[in-house]
Amino acid sequence: MIFSSARPKPSPLPEPARWQSRLTESQHGGSTRGGGPIETTPAELEGEPQEQPGLSLFWRTFFLLALLLFGSILAWLQTLRALEFEPRAIQTAQQIASLVNLSRAALVHADAIQRVSLIKTMTEKEGVRVLPREPGDRFEAYDNDGLSRRVVQELTARLGPGTVVASSVNGKPGLWVGFLIERDSYWLHTDRERFNQTANKTWLIWLSTGALLSLAGAAIIARLINRPLKQLSFAASRIREGDFAASRLNERVPTTEIRQVNIGFNRMAQRLAKIEQDRAVMLAGISHDLRTPLARLRLETEMSVADPDAQAHMVADLEQLDAIIDKFMDYARPDHVKLTRVNLNEVIRASLFAFKDRGDMQFNLDLQDNVWVMADSVELGRIISNLAENARRYGKTPATGITTVDISTRARDQWVQIRVRDHGPGVTPEHLPNLTKPFYRGDAARTAATGAGLGLSIVDKTVRRMGGKFGVGNSSSGGFTTRIQLQQARS
Repeated sequence: MIFSSARPKPSPLPEPARWQSRLTESQHGGSTRGGGPIETTPAELEGEPQEQPGLSLFWRTFFLLALLLFGSILAWLQTLRALEFEPRAIQTAQQIASLVNLSRAALVHADAIQRVSLIKTMTEKEGVRVLPREPGDRFEAYDNDGLSRRVVQELTARLGPGTVVASSVNGKPGLWVGFLIERDSYWLHTDRERFNQTANKTWLIWLSTGALLSLAGAAIIARLINRPLKQLSFAASRIREGDFAASRLNERVPTTEIRQVNIGFNRMAQRLAKIEQDRAVMLAGISHDLRTPLARLRLETEMSVADPDAQAHMVADLEQLDAIIDKFMDYARPDHVKLTRVNLNEVIRASLFAFKDRGDMQFNLDLQDNVWVMADSVELGRIISNLAENARRYGKTPATGITTVDISTRARDQWVQIRVRDHGPGVTPEHLPNLTKPFYRGDAARTAATGAGLGLSIVDKTVRRMGGKFGVGNSSSGGFTTRIQLQQARS
């Protein structure tokens, strides 16, 4: 059983008389041989890439559209204010000048008694007061902004150079216009709000309404633009997981470009599914067809070869070929598995039972109590067996020739981590990224090739089928380390 790793040729096995089961087990929180729990440096998990911080495409599109709409609103607002400024100033000055001229004419042509009555009527009915202007009056000029100054210029042109416009007189606010009636100075006082066509609050309401409508429109547009991309991203993730049936996109969308992309993607997914199916059928067919002649060869070898040593070597070679065929069958197995709640510790112990009579192996277990995972129990057992067999072939301790395997489990949040470590020479760093590729073997493994180079690739594929992650690496204290991460099953 070959696993894709670059390790030296295994040392000779111990004599059969030394074959004994060696297993040291400690529960989580206890101690192991050597006085402490098993520790290995984490192997890098080869699963989902780490998510980089940043904005999603939806929010990026939304913010850009919102910024564009806000800029347009402000530009239109400034344009309207600029276009309205001059007409509004002239209209306001005309209204004030008309009010002053009418008041002046009425007061000039009225006698003293009627003048008092007229002033009272103007105050009560029109909100306009005419008061004598005293030399000691203190006033503030009506020049708060550009519009006010333009109104003052227009009033001065219409009423004469002696016109005074103030925003308050003697601390009383309002619109005050100073004018002359037969050399007598008067103040005309009225409410300045009557000449404001649009209050600031009205502008604020309209601006807020426009901003909210713009944000709503930007959200709708961003959603419509990004929906096809989101569907394409989901379909691509399904293909990556081997679920070709769930990756089909709608080919009847109204947008021409998106429809063409969807049609092309669906055709690509169909061809990939056909290639995957043909590959699995080919591997399964070849493996199945080879079993019958191998069985005949083994029978003929046992019956016709007289030399026991030659017979044993030939049978061993045939068993090796049979193991390679098993690997092909494992690799060609369908991608869909049914996940159930599995007791991890029971699966690990059951998987190691096949190695109990091997004197060249020793297991140190550090298993956390009551750990359950979402997995297929048969597939998970095959993973543990494959990793143990990989350690047996390539992870022997150079000093003793014995394979010591450390297996530990830890539950963290919604995940469970399984670490399998040997104490062998490890793997050269340049070979680590390629160990999970099908049919890959390092130089040392290729020299002593006894398999098809599918071991770790089968483990990686099976772990991914169960929604987990698989990683390989070297321990800081020596040896090769594999790490499996599976979803924890809640009770």
